[in-house]
Amino acid sequence: MKTSCKKHIFLPLILLLSIQQLSFKKAITQDKDERRLSVVVIDPGHGGKDPGTVGGKVQEKDVVLDIALKLGNQIKNEFPEVNVVYTRKSDVFIPLHKRADIANKNNADLFISIHANAVEQSYVYGTETFVLGQHRSEDNLEVAKKENSVILLEDDYTNTYEGFDPNSSESYIMFELVQDEYKEQSISLANRVQNEFRERAMRKDRSVKEAGFLVLRRTTMPSVLIETGFLSNATERNYLGSENGRQNMAAAIFRAFKAYKAEVEQKSSFHLATNDVKPQPVPRPVEATKKENTSQPTVTETKATKANDLFYSVQIAALKKKLDTTPENFEGLTNVFREDAEKLSRYFSGKYKSLKEAELQLETIKKKYPSAFVVAFLNNQLISVKMALELEK
Repeated sequence: MKTSCKKHIFLPLILLLSIQQLSFKKAITQDKDERRLSVVVIDPGHGGKDPGTVGGKVQEKDVVLDIALKLGNQIKNEFPEVNVVYTRKSDVFIPLHKRADIANKNNADLFISIHANAVEQSYVYGTETFVLGQHRSEDNLEVAKKENSVILLEDDYTNTYEGFDPNSSESYIMFELVQDEYKEQSISLANRVQNEFRERAMRKDRSVKEAGFLVLRRTTMPSVLIETGFLSNATERNYLGSENGRQNMAAAIFRAFKAYKAEVEQKSSFHLATNDVKPQPVPRPVEATKKENTSQPTVTETKATKANDLFYSVQIAALKKKLDTTPENFEGLTNVFREDAEKLSRYFSGKYKSLKEAELQLETIKKKYPSAFVVAFLNNQLISVKMALELEK
């Protein structure tokens, strides 16, 4: 009877807290998509009294700290303008909620949490990257339970995490109610990380997955949790325990970060400028002379000109090389066109008269190109969608 009562109290509390969390994220990060990626928080899991996973003499806390520091140094060297913040730079214990607080207080644009895995079956190996969500399998749930169980080492964790029990499957119901504001961007980064692990670091790709991680739930920016391998597997343990292995993993994550940064800033640039050329302002209607005392015919002509020269499209890719816009190069799309800039060629699908029509096509195109987004053109020059809507008024 007591258990049933507790359950009925717990579920409404979860719902309330999840709604508050979503509102908090929206309030803090309403305009983040318009900014450049200038702050990244790197989170080496565990530390101090929490060794994390242990395989032989190799401890997770040591492996992931070294990978994190190597990753941060690569980012600093190539992008000195990016502020790299660590949740820890030494062997110290940092509670999960403080890790998220560090990212939120620094107004981070990206949160990367680095971990290593372990299971009872020593033959299991490979890398996987998680985004916040509801577990799709028992394996994903077990990973989340393992990473969330660190809160049991924290003082007063029951109050800090609103009664959350990391070992209770019932507690994870809350993640069904949370809609991550940045899920699409998180998945984009996660996909890039796994691609780099597979193609460059030559690691087994266990894919991008969803699970309920407390540290990701509390962040207010695109966030991923990377499992760099299984310390329970002898071969993978030796790899992650080696200097060369950790360097390779850091380099793979860095390449994914670099590509993601370019993607994010390219999208932002379409809201601010176009091919480094500012669109010419639309001529205002010539004021009628005092004698005529009317300007209505001129206004009508200008609106018609705007409508004829303005259209919407969907950007599907930005590549350094130039490709023919044939269907076989673009997943069967037949209406692709290309715009060349100094360093990149951008590829677009379709020319639509209204934003609504473009957005309808976007939903279909995203099945083939998940990072696609709507843009606008005026006089064959890219402009912001906001400007396009203003011109339509």
